[in-house]
Amino acid sequence: MIDLTIHPDRLARAVKRARERNIIVPTFKQMQNPALIPDKIKAGLKNVGLWDVNPLNLFRITWHNEPVAKGGGFGGVNYIELPKALTGVDARIIVMVGKWFPTGAHKVGAAFGCLVPRLVTGQFDPTTQKAVWPSTGNYCRGGAYDSALLACQSIAILPEGMSRERFEWLSKVAGEVIATPGTESNVKEIFDKCWELRRSGQDLMIFNQFEEFGNVLWHYAVTGNAFAEVLEKTLRPGETLRGSVFTTGSAGTINAGDRLKELFPQSKLAASEALQCPTLLLNGFGSHRIEGIGDKHVPWIHNVKNTDMVMAVDDEAPMQMIRLFNEPEGKKYLAQMGVPAGLIEVLPWIGISGAANIASAIKMAKWYELGEGDVVVTLLTDSMELYGSRLAELTAERGAYTARDAAVGYHQYIMGLSTDYVEELTYPARKRVHNLKYYTWVEQQGKTYEEIQAQWYQGDYWTNVHGQVDEIDALIEEFNARVGLL
Repeated sequence: MIDLTIHPDRLARAVKRARERNIIVPTFKQMQNPALIPDKIKAGLKNVGLWDVNPLNLFRITWHNEPVAKGGGFGGVNYIELPKALTGVDARIIVMVGKWFPTGAHKVGAAFGCLVPRLVTGQFDPTTQKAVWPSTGNYCRGGAYDSALLACQSIAILPEGMSRERFEWLSKVAGEVIATPGTESNVKEIFDKCWELRRSGQDLMIFNQFEEFGNVLWHYAVTGNAFAEVLEKTLRPGETLRGSVFTTGSAGTINAGDRLKELFPQSKLAASEALQCPTLLLNGFGSHRIEGIGDKHVPWIHNVKNTDMVMAVDDEAPMQMIRLFNEPEGKKYLAQMGVPAGLIEVLPWIGISGAANIASAIKMAKWYELGEGDVVVTLLTDSMELYGSRLAELTAERGAYTARDAAVGYHQYIMGLSTDYVEELTYPARKRVHNLKYYTWVEQQGKTYEEIQAQWYQGDYWTNVHGQVDEIDALIEEFNARVGLL
């Protein structure tokens, strides 16, 4: 469970800092349902840009933001439905959109879930400590941003091979940016840097998304319930959710699938990864190009016992998809194939990991032979706003994008997706994946044998975390009351 022990002296300093910086902290319930946000705050947001470093933007950590760059209010959950002309399957594939979060990615929510319980209990002191955000990309951006909104100093850690856009933005927001060797798959190098910082004698707190249960709780309570809202709106009579699928980086987002399985017990939950680094599927290793997911270990917070399927996606598929979705010849070809103009217009809302999620949803639909009346959901972590440099690199590497390239991208890498590299997990297979945690977390990162066993055998291990929303919200409300700005 998330430790909610109160530290009175530090809490008093955190309250004073919040009062000085005009900081009000939203509750989980307000992130689930922005109708609960005070009118005073909604009025203030009318003059605030979506990416502005303004404490009011804490209230935009929700799936319900109006899809505009500045001054937006709140509405329904942002999502798009992908038609058969774009997926090749009869099942409905519905994806939630992460572009309309501050920073352009939903990781600001995961970072909030990790930082705020520590802040409102006084465990983290924003006046003396630095918040450290180890990540393969968007999480450290979200953490640096949340830290800035909450008047905290931050250190962002990410691999040196991540997109140029990430580093340029972080240089303006984070207190310090540390680039570690490698790319997406080099998670251990990030962990090693965290241990180096721990030994440095600095006053800091490391919010490691791969082990922080605040990451679990935010996605279970906020992302999971956003999916439920979309399904309540979109399911037709006789239809049901058949599956949800997520590429696993920190294994935060997949906890939304735990919530969906509570609501739709017959639905399946799948974890996806890059074929070039098939850790869950084949105990494999390697490097890949799907920015937004990390590999070569099983995150501590992945509830493997609730995962029904693992699969791998060739990283060439999302690279082909982002060119098809964004290059003029690609858009023209999609129109010829019957993709509606309105959908083509919003395809830039799909980033690289979002494209991998879509490919995974198609593979899941094909594996279970899903048809009309069946629904599969996934999400778009971010958008092409963070990957313009990748398109330029692909053009430099492969030449200008032609109609022939578009035909190959569409027919081979979308319509041609197969059920290769998919495993439906038996009980022993789930335990095999779970046991891989031992080598990273018990041998290297200081977790205990007793707790790794508890994750598997203790029936309420995960539900105990899920049940902490009300307690944390009460602490947030008490914190805001002491700050005295509402």
